[in-house]
Amino acid sequence: MEKHQSKDPLHGITLQKIVETLVDYYGFDTLGELIKIKSFNENPSVKSSLTFLRKTDWARKQVEELYVKTLPKINNSL
Repeated sequence: MEKHQSKDPLHGITLQKIVETLVDYYGFDTLGELIKIKSFNENPSVKSSLTFLRKTDWARKQVEELYVKTLPKINNSL
């Protein structure tokens, strides 16, 4: 049987992995400038960010879009 790979770059990636990858690449300071949410700017942590993003669709969408745009840069730096 053929296995079909999803073309969705977010397929199989957890929100935690997305946030951790963005924090590793940008840091909270730059991430807070790119996406204006409190959990990136005031006492930032992955845990507080995940809590907020799981409840707030518009913010999660922005984080996911930034991840997709950043992915090629991350892959090129490896």
